[in-house]
Order: sequence, then C-alpha cells, then structure tokens
Amino acid sequence: MKMQGFGRSLKLLTVLALALAAGAVWYAGRGSGDGGKRYTLQPVGQGNLTQSVSANGTLNPVTVVNVGTQVSGTVRKLHVDFNSRVEKNQMLAELDDVLLASQVGQDEANVKNHAAALELATANERRSQSLFAEEYISRQELDTGVQARKSAQAQLEQAQAALRKSRANLSYTVIRSPVSGVVVDRQIDVGQTVAASFQTPTLFKIAQDLAKMQIDSAFAEADIGQIREGQAVRFNVDAFPNRPFQGAVKQIRLNPTTQSNVVTYDVVIAVDNPDQVLLPGMTAYVSIGVAQRENVLLVPNAALRFKPADGTAKPAEAAPRNADKAAAGDGQKRRRDASSGTVWVTAGEQLKPVSVMLGITDGRNTEIVGGELKVGDSVVIGENGTGKDKSKPSGLQFRPF
Repeated sequence: MKMQGFGRSLKLLTVLALALAAGAVWYAGRGSGDGGKRYTLQPVGQGNLTQSVSANGTLNPVTVVNVGTQVSGTVRKLHVDFNSRVEKNQMLAELDDVLLASQVGQDEANVKNHAAALELATANERRSQSLFAEEYISRQELDTGVQARKSAQAQLEQAQAALRKSRANLSYTVIRSPVSGVVVDRQIDVGQTVAASFQTPTLFKIAQDLAKMQIDSAFAEADIGQIREGQAVRFNVDAFPNRPFQGAVKQIRLNPTTQSNVVTYDVVIAVDNPDQVLLPGMTAYVSIGVAQRENVLLVPNAALRFKPADGTAKPAEAAPRNADKAAAGDGQKRRRDASSGTVWVTAGEQLKPVSVMLGITDGRNTEIVGGELKVGDSVVIGENGTGKDKSKPSGLQFRPF
C-alpha cells in the first residue's frame, strides 16, 4: 500500500512539472509575438531645444600684477599676508638696507669732494682771466684753467648722478604695491634672501578686482566655429554644485594649443562676481548655447541609435517614398549623411524603418526637420528583456525522473 501511494505522488509531481514548463513556453512565445510588449516605445513630442557645446576651464582674476624687487637683499619686515587688501603705493615689505644706505653715504661724500674741486677750479679760472688781461700769462695757460673748471663740473655731475642712483636703490628696499587690490600669493618670508641679478623675482601677486573674473577654457576645434563673442554662457563649479552661474564670451584667442594631435582654442569668458564667492583657480564646467529652436518636432536620441537585433523589420520598400533608397536588384545600401537618420516604428508584429532629416540636438533629443513623423507617433527606443528568440530553450526545462 505504501509503494502504491508513493507511485501516485510521483506521477502527480511529474504532471505538475510538465504543466509549469508548458506555461513558461507559452508565456515566452506570447511575449515575443506582441510587438507592443517586446519593444519599448516613446511618443514623438514637440517643444523647445537648445544645442550647446561644453568644456572645462579655470577661473582667474582679470588682472594679476606680479610684484617684484629691483634690488637684492634680505627680507626684514612683512606688512601684508595672503588675502590682504592693499591700496596703491601701500608698503608691502622691507628689505635690509644697510649696504645700500652705506653706498648712499659714500656717494654723498663724493659729491661734496667734487663740489669743492669745482670751487677751486672756478677760482683758478677767474684768476687766470685777470692775469691774462694784464698779459702776465699766455693764452695756453688761460685755456688750461678753463678746461680744469669744466672737468671739475663734469665730475660733480657724475657724482650727483651716482648719488641719485644710490638713493633710488635705497628706496627700492621698501616694496610698495603698484595697484589697489587683494594679495592672492606671497612667495617670501622674513629672513629670506632675494636676488635680482638676472631677472626680477616675484614676491607678491595682487589681483586688482575679484568682483570681475574670467574663465580661461579650452574648446575643441570642432566646436570653435559655433562660438561667437557675446554669446551667453552657463557654468557650474564644484564648490556650489547646485548653483548655476552665468557669463558671456569675451574673446576667442587665435593661438591654438596642440596636445597629442588634439587642437584646442582658449575661449575667455567674462564673469561678474559681486559677492566674490568664486575664487581664483576654481574649475568651471562651461556650457555655451550655440543654437536654439522653438516649438519643433523632437525625437529621443535613443530612437536614432536603435537597430533591430533580428529580422523582424520589413523590407526597404516600407520606408517613406521620399527617402533615399537603393535599387532593389543590385543590393546597394542607401547613403546617409550627417543630417539624416532612421527611426523604427511598429507595424503590427513587425518593425518599419522611417527616414528623417535631423536638425540640432541637446544630447537627449534631436530636432526633426523632415520626414513622415508627426506628433504622437511612437518610435522604438529599445527592446524589452521578454523579447527572446523562440529557437532558444527557455530557462525552465523538464528533466524526466
């Protein structure tokens, strides 16, 4: 009796497994035969579209002045630091002036010495003129006295010029700001020695006005032809990811940069920074609107990328009559250019290609400027996972006991 009950249970489990397998095969076949469920569709819409080009750039002050020194010496005092606001001619730093002050004293003594020599030469010249008038000396002796006075005069002027130079060098030991602005960089410390032998070292960098900034961005040569001065610019920075900023194209610099055979051009973008939240050196993600359309036919870009994975599409004669077609006999393919494309629509259980003429795109949608599509038509943007090939075995298979 127990063996008969076990046999009946085994038969019941076998029948149940067969029923489950048959149901799975029927559901898969039903899904593959229904075009509306096998493919993901999206209706063609109508709206506004803006095409833009994008690049990265760096925020910089409009004018940055490098403050250096014309004399060498050791830094004795610092009067400003990073982020200090300074006025024109304000003292920034002082260098040790012992050597230059000594040179000034030496040149002052030389001036006094040559001044005394000039007084003596002048007195000798007057005396020679009196003696020559009474014919006590010759003309040659008089000329010698005149020459001595002129030479003393020249030596005094030379000493005075050396004194002015020494005093100027002494004044250069006090570093002053040439403009009003903000100190954005300081490259010296107290006790550091600076040398101005061959080129002027940079001690400070002063930004004149942080309320006016600019973005130096690098755009590819493929996009540069669409950019014009005055175009509106939108950009974001990592410091304020949810806050959009605006600017305008100020300049397209003609000097290209080539790296790894990639040519880019520097596009300068003017930016207002009244609250000064944008800081020098920030990375800006720039987007420039180069074309705009209003109330146009829009198709998703996914529909233009879609291609059927099997032979469910209708033959080429199902395409619109005004599309470029190949001759049916020679098997040539239809030529396409940059302004044409193909989308697929459902026709019963089959797909039908529709050729369209394309306009601008924003990366998600593309403008349709020609073809037989209209608002409300459904285009295929993808294939669902239930659309499997019937020839493939299903995931649920029956194994006999």
